[in-house]
Amino acid sequence: MARTVSAHLFHAVNGVVESPDRWQFDHFGPEEMAAMGQAIGDVTDVLIGRKLWQEWAGYWPGADDPFAQFINPVRKHVISSTLQDVASWQGSTLVEGDPVAHARALAGDGQPGGIAVVGGIETVRSLFLAGVVDALTLTTHPVVGEGRRLFDGSVPITRLELVEARTTPAGNVLQTYRLRG
Repeated sequence: MARTVSAHLFHAVNGVVESPDRWQFDHFGPEEMAAMGQAIGDVTDVLIGRKLWQEWAGYWPGADDPFAQFINPVRKHVISSTLQDVASWQGSTLVEGDPVAHARALAGDGQPGGIAVVGGIETVRSLFLAGVVDALTLTTHPVVGEGRRLFDGSVPITRLELVEARTTPAGNVLQTYRLRG
């Protein structure tokens, strides 16, 4: 049986997903925290791009909060064609070859636990459009942001199916999608 691959991103109304730390915290309440807990609850492996891995590897190993307790021991599959060594952060291994093939093999390896694609933007986009990501959750905050979008002008028309949507008391809309097909 294949493992579930999911991604959960914070999202501005105008589609920006870059640097959510600049705009999401004033609209982040208990329901959003619970949604994040649910998203990572059974995750044993994460797929992460080089830029985000480098950023997080410089911060999370020394942090002590609920997310650090999740991200530090989890197995991290680092997608990069330029990094040579990822041993500085426990549980990190470098993905060799095609990231889509690696993600598919990981999903079909029969191991217990879910797989989360935690970023960066190109990693989430490419794996989702390749059909590897089973569920894409966007927590849309009531803000117009500045920065890069998950789906920019380079993405062809792609039909999605809305799996779930709900609004939180903080004014965010949590939407989960999958590729229609």
